Amino acid sequence: MSFQAYIDNITIKTGKTPDQIREQALSQGIITADMKAAAFTDWLKKEYQLGHGHAMALWKYFIVHEWIVTKYSSM
Repeated sequence: MSFQAYIDNITIKTGKTPDQIREQALSQGIITADMKAAAFTDWLKKEYQLGHGHAMALWKYFIVHEWIVTKYSSM
């Protein structure tokens, strides 16, 4: 499955775009300066019932869009 297919499937499954998921994460205080992938993916699993692969795709999407900054963000 391509990266874009993961993102498209997330939108279909959740009914929300990555932008909308970001807004919800911000409003719930999920996104923090020292954010770890496990905290983010656990939230996605609980909130949207996303599996690990889809949650990690969204983690990468957030990093690429610089919505989450990690030591790996520039990769």
